[in-house]
Parts: sequence; C-alpha cells; structure tokens
Amino acid sequence: MDLELSGKKVLITGSTKGIGLAIARSFAKEGCELVLVARTGALLTEAAASIESTFGTSVTTIAADLSDPHIFHHVAEESGGMDILVNNAGAIPPGNLLGTGIADWKRAWDLKVFGYIGLTQACYPDLASRRGVVVNIIGAAGSHPQPAYIAGSSGNAALMSFTTGFAQEARQDGVRVVGVNPGPVSTERFRMLLQAQAEREFGTSRRWPELMASLPFGRAARPEEIADTVVFLSSARSTYTSGAIVAIDGAMA
Repeated sequence: MDLELSGKKVLITGSTKGIGLAIARSFAKEGCELVLVARTGALLTEAAASIESTFGTSVTTIAADLSDPHIFHHVAEESGGMDILVNNAGAIPPGNLLGTGIADWKRAWDLKVFGYIGLTQACYPDLASRRGVVVNIIGAAGSHPQPAYIAGSSGNAALMSFTTGFAQEARQDGVRVVGVNPGPVSTERFRMLLQAQAEREFGTSRRWPELMASLPFGRAARPEEIADTVVFLSSARSTYTSGAIVAIDGAMA
C-alpha cells in the first residue's frame, strides 16, 4: 500500500525513546524527512544518527523543553515548516487526588497538555499552508479515568476534547487533527509502573511478569504497533479521518 508520504516533513516531539522513537522510525521507513524534538541533546543526536544510518533519510534535531511556553515559536521556526505534527512529549505521573499536589499537576500539564496545545498553535500556519495533519498521542485513561492516575486521566480527557473540538475548525483549512489512545505499551516506563504495581499488590516488584500476562493477548502493545497506526492516520490513505480518537488497547476498554 502506497501511503504517499515520501518527501513529507514530520515534526515529532518526545522522539528519543519509546513510542516517539518508534514513530520516527516508522515515518523514516516511508521516506519522510524528520524533525526530532526532545529535551536531551545527546539522546537526540543518538536517535538521529541511528535513523539516518538505517533509513538514509534527513533528520534535524531541536533540543527544547516544551513545558516552557516561550519555546513553541522557536521550535516552529527552527523546524522550517512541516506537513505533519506529532505531539508525543510528556508522561504524567500516577497518583490519586490527595496524593498529587497541585504543583505536580501543573508541572505535568505544562508539558503534556499545554505543550500539545501551544506547539499546535505555533505550527498551525505552516500546517494550514500545506493542508497538513496533527496527531496527538494521548492515552486510554482519558476515556476511562482511573482514580490512581487522576492527573493523567484528567489531562488526557482534556486533550481528547482539544483534538475533537479543534478538528472541526481546522478542516476549514484542509488540516486534519486526530488522536491516538494507547493502552499498555511495552516501554521502559510501563515496566517501571508494572513493577510499582506489583510492589503494591504482592509486596515485591519481581512479580510484574504476572501482571503483564494478565493483559489482553498476554502482553503489552509493541511501540511499533502504535507507530504504524500513527503513520497510516497521517497518510493519503486516511484523508477523510479527522476528529477521531483511535484506541489501541487490546479491547481493554
């Protein structure tokens, strides 16, 4: 299937590991030019070198802390424009209401919630000029709130509303806006969370494989399974899809 993505320019945030890096590699396979954004310059350099040597595509890197609202226009300008924006940076920590201070809420939302919104605003003129695509990597807790993940559930729900609401305005400029809600994904962070859950439930972190085995299909999703969906949604094969939130959670919901 020809996705007609060759030569497209893609800006991906949080792109040095996990889902973000897998997304970058999947776009590189399609012949896209990449702009990788993350906080750590050394990790960006490593990711870019690996992608360029494997796929032979052009990779630009921008080291930026997207929790700083003053950085959004800098990133948009440094990128030199893009056809596709993938908002992926940010991981909101677990915790219930009484155990999560307002400073923790603000710090996490500044990066993931306001970071997504602010960068989309800054990049929108370029996206509108190219009839581009915005893909927001959100999270399943947005549609199925968890009391032990209250800041993340609330933040993800806000981003779902932002995605579906803004899509109605963006279509006037030919811009599509879609969201992806991953469930459990086999990343370093997810394993850490499973170990913490095993410690709470069993008194030892070593029993995390039992929790993994209880997931749909006996495993978490691979980052590449999320990435390939993102690439398809961004492609010419999906040009009537906008305002949709695609859940990839093994039917957990």
